[in-house]
Amino acid sequence: MRQIILDTETTGIDPKEGHRLIEIGAVEMLNRRLTGNTYHQYINPEREIEAEAIGIHGITNERVANEPVFAAIADEFWAFIRGAELVIHNAPFDVGFIDHELRKLNAGRKGPKLGPVAEHCRILDTLRLARNKHPGQRNNLDALCKRYAVDNTQRVLHGALLDAEILADVYLAMTGGQTALTLSADPGENDTDSAAQRHAGGIRRLSENRARLSVVQPSVEELGAHHETLARVRQACGECLWEQRLGEGWLNGQREES
Repeated sequence: MRQIILDTETTGIDPKEGHRLIEIGAVEMLNRRLTGNTYHQYINPEREIEAEAIGIHGITNERVANEPVFAAIADEFWAFIRGAELVIHNAPFDVGFIDHELRKLNAGRKGPKLGPVAEHCRILDTLRLARNKHPGQRNNLDALCKRYAVDNTQRVLHGALLDAEILADVYLAMTGGQTALTLSADPGENDTDSAAQRHAGGIRRLSENRARLSVVQPSVEELGAHHETLARVRQACGECLWEQRLGEGWLNGQREES
């Protein structure tokens, strides 16, 4: 399966207010393996970038003044994502901006129309996935990096390609199941959200010198209740597989400790 992990940066929050894309970053994955193929492009938005947005991603008007406009890069970008599953954190935001750009492009385009995204790509929203897995917790990208022990120390400001690369690691960790087993007397180390437990890199084996577990034999009353339950099963079904498999020694609580 071909997946594209994608992120964008914009001039502001809402394309309905005229805000535009200024950066697209994407990395390619085939069958859950990064291929090394990437797409990265700064874009001249043909408008001013809001100061609040600059504070988030650090991309200034001067930085993108000489970059190509979206119409100039649209075909190359579309060829890179078309037919893939797009993995995006808070997908409605990014897809909304991409579709907005494609609609503006198509309005004056004589060639084949591009988009909308959802008609040509499957979309997986990792924010929605994270909220389902970790309800009531913070699920922004930084929080997920901490939860899944993904290195994001280079993420001082948002950047589309870097964030796409980080999201790829988070997505693989979040959907890959448990990769390590640990046992500890410290309850904090066994917390289900412990990054150390998820990424310890192997199994922490119990010491051979540990104290042996005690075996508590059932009381006469407990054995009697057990036999009564098996009798009811036998009467209802005609046989009791528990008795057949374990034998009379197990039923009478006489098995020797191994």
